[in-house]
This record gives sequence, C-alpha cells and structure tokens, in this order.
Amino acid sequence: MFKNGPEYDERLARPFVPPTITLKELHDAVPKHLLQKDPLRSTGYVLRDVFFCLLFFAFGASIERLVSSSFGGLVPLSAPWQVSLARTTLWLIYWWWQGIAFASFFCIAHELGHGTLYHSWWANNILGFLLDTFVLAPFFAWKASHNAHHKAVNSVERDENYVPHLRSHYNLPPKERASTADYAEVLEETPLFTMIRMFVMQAMGWWLYLTCNKLGSKMYSKGTNHFSPYSALFKKEQRMGIFISDVGLIGMMSLLYLFARSFGWKALAMYYFIPYVLCNHWCVPLPSSYDDLPRSDLDSSFAIGSVMMITFLHHSDPTIPHYRREEWSFLRGAAATVDRPTLGWIGRFFFHNVAHDHVAHHFFSHVPFYHQPAVTEAIRRVLGEHYNYDSTNTFYALYRSFTECVFIEDEGSIVFYKNKWGDAARVVADGAVAAIKEAGWKQEKQDDLSDTEPDCE
Repeated sequence: MFKNGPEYDERLARPFVPPTITLKELHDAVPKHLLQKDPLRSTGYVLRDVFFCLLFFAFGASIERLVSSSFGGLVPLSAPWQVSLARTTLWLIYWWWQGIAFASFFCIAHELGHGTLYHSWWANNILGFLLDTFVLAPFFAWKASHNAHHKAVNSVERDENYVPHLRSHYNLPPKERASTADYAEVLEETPLFTMIRMFVMQAMGWWLYLTCNKLGSKMYSKGTNHFSPYSALFKKEQRMGIFISDVGLIGMMSLLYLFARSFGWKALAMYYFIPYVLCNHWCVPLPSSYDDLPRSDLDSSFAIGSVMMITFLHHSDPTIPHYRREEWSFLRGAAATVDRPTLGWIGRFFFHNVAHDHVAHHFFSHVPFYHQPAVTEAIRRVLGEHYNYDSTNTFYALYRSFTECVFIEDEGSIVFYKNKWGDAARVVADGAVAAIKEAGWKQEKQDDLSDTEPDCE
C-alpha cells in the first residue's frame, strides 16, 4: 500500500526528454463529439450533487434519533459505551460523506468556472457562484486566478500557483558547495513534526492561499489576495465579480452565524465546519513548502507548510518538470501534470474526474468532465511516454510529494523538485534539449492550432 506505483518507478528510471509532439496532433486525435456540451446531462450532475448533500444532512439530523431508539429497536444499545460508540461511528460516517459531498460542490463549480456545462454564461456562472459560495469559496476570484494558471501551467515565471521555491529562497549555498549540514540546518525536521504540519494545514492552508497568496506567483507583491477587487491578480473588468464573490461569502457566513445562534455552535461544527475542513483537504489548492522562518518556530511552520490531496498532487511530483521561458510551451506545461485514481469510484462519482483525468483537462479545459475519460484515452495514445499516470496510494503520494518537493534550482531551463538533501529524483537526458532545438523545435510551432478544425461548442 505504501510504496511507489509502477508508473512512478518507470518515470524515475527514465531520464526526461521534453515532448516534441504538437498541440495540433493532440486536437486531431480527439473526436469532435467529445467537445460538445449536453445541458440536460450537466443539470443532472448538478442536481445529483445537491441531492446527496441534502441526503447526508438528513442522515446527520437523524443520528440522535437513531441512537436513542436503538436503531428502531433493531440494534440493542444497553451499555453507555455502546451508545457512545454508535453515536461516534455515525458522526464519523456523516463527516466523511458530507465532506465528500461538499468537495463535489467545489469540483463541479470548477467545471462551471471553465464554462464547460452550459452554453449560457449566466447558467455557468450563477450555478458556480451558488455552489462555491456554499462551501465558502470565492467563485469569481478563484475562476480568474485558476484560468490564468491554465494559461501558464508549470511555467516558473508565469504560473499562478504551485510555484516552487528556489534554492536562493532558503539562502542555501550553491549546489557545488552545499553540504549535508547546510541542508539539515535549514530544512531538516522530524517525521512526526512533518505529519503535524500536514495535519494542521489541512484546515488552514486554503485561507492562507486566498489571503496571503502562499506559493502563488512570485511576480505579485506582498499583500496580494483573492478578496480585494483591486488585487494584482485581477483585471479591471473582473473587479465586479470579485466584489460579488465577497458579498456571497459575507452572506454565507451570516447564514452560518444565524444557524449557530439558533441551534448552537456545536451543531454548526458538527453539521458544517468539520465537513468543510474535509472538503478543503480534498479539493482546494494549497501551498506546500518549507519557508525562510526559523525551523524551531512551531507556529511559523504551521503557518506556511500546507497541503491538500487532489490539486496539490496534480502539479507537485518529484518526476514532473517545471520549465523556464526558453523551454516552456503550452503543450509542455499541460503535459506536466499527473492523473491519479484518487478514492477510486468515489473520486470519479463525486469529484467529477478531476483527479482521474487532469491531464486531459489541461489540454481541453473547455470539454465537459463527463467526456474527459474518453479524451484521456484518445490523447494518451499520442502522448505516449509523456502521459503521466500514478497508481501510488494517494495518501502515500501526498506524503512523498510533501517531503520531496522542497525547492528547485535558480538556473536551468528544465528543472525538477529537489528534496531536503538537495537531491532531484529525476534529471534531463544528456543532450536531449540541444538535439530537439537542432531539429527545429519552437514553442510557437508546437502550440500552433491554425490548421485544426474549429472546436464544437
């Protein structure tokens, strides 16, 4: 269970050669009917997510009645410990499934933010706004920065999130002179401390990203956030959307406050807050890094080392490259992500293929999620060895990436994450970049779609 998947080990054993296939080849491989939206089918998925959320709320509301009645007399609960065990078990079941249901809201709002489910701008944005607001996500702000991320994915200079820290960020000596002691002084910590940071930041990291732009693009100044309409993240024409997102969050928080006043703060925690934290664990984009604060400062470490499960693992992997401008192309950036079978059928059903088919999503972000499995099958034949899949247990992969994706070098046109000892898990094949350039590779040519038939909407 806690070992690398065979696909991961195969990538480790193979020096990296950047892809030279073209975006046109990928687009030509995908049947045009997969690009079509089906509004009726889309509505069915939205209603399904709402139904399960309400179903789980109803289940939570029935827990005390089920326990006090001994499950309608079907399961005798005579001893106090039996009652406590039954109550705890039912609440754990509720929290798990409601956290999954909340995450489904975030995932389908992500699709709506890309405009993939309906032809109508209003339908996509109103539904996305309502679903994201329910789980305290600023829809229009997240939509703006996330779509910008899609345009520059895995570009060291231009990506909007998951931007790695550099060696210089930690004031480490140059790699030629750095010793084991140099790395240990700045980066070493006990496994227990690592696990504590990971656990705590499941609850805090999302808001650190929104309020402080933690591990966001380095081109933004200190104080950049997702709540100010005048933030450097947003264009002038996006400001009204940011204001609307803020109003939505204030409204939702007000409703939660009124709920707590009526039913108690414990009820708010049990019914909403704990599933909300689990939702953040699954599906929201959070930073993960060491920082330049003293390692002995426990609170500081909590405040900067954050993780999540799904979106963190899309782009943070020891075998996946980051590119600087001279080697980056849209195709290369989009290919630098990983498909994972997170939670098996649960992930496909509730998370709408966001983990299973993320490579296809980056190449065809305008395609409905229900067509993405077929798109994946079509493009993986063209991508060949450049299609990245990892069957590693997702929880183990999370720990692996959290501990091994620490920093990248300040120089190099194609770079891989290095761990706390300054070692990279993968390297670029000798002479590969030079040979590809000699053969005539150009970014504009690789990303050219001028001869491709227009996509069907």
